[in-house]
Amino acid sequence: MTSSVVEAGPAAGTVVASAEYRISRADLVRYAGASHDFNPLHWSPRIAAAAGLPGVIAHGTLLLGLVTRLLNGWLGDPGRLDELTFRFLRPVVVPDDDVSVAMRAQVAERHPDGRVAVTVVGSVEGTGTVGRGRAIVRPPD
Repeated sequence: MTSSVVEAGPAAGTVVASAEYRISRADLVRYAGASHDFNPLHWSPRIAAAAGLPGVIAHGTLLLGLVTRLLNGWLGDPGRLDELTFRFLRPVVVPDDDVSVAMRAQVAERHPDGRVAVTVVGSVEGTGTVGRGRAIVRPPD
């Protein structure tokens, strides 16, 4: 008789990581320098208003970096992140007094190969969900 051991892991519905990240206008300027993305929508209130935005907005890639930071904090090894998709639903406006972006990762389903599908949601108080995605990961032991 052959038996196999199925590794225990987080069950569907389990929140495996959550964090709140503060983003300031100074962060946007530093990120622009590091990424070479000097689009004035990220630093000029006048240009943002002319484009129909309610204010200066965070870089999408900065927000995506927060998603990977959240997941890697849980996983402990970036090599455990196999796939990631993320869709931005609305811009993150960064006022003079900063903004707080909440990120949450929750197990959606377990795969037979031991990997886990995780739903990641980003939200801002007063704005609601600003982005949603899905990651396929190899959870930590």
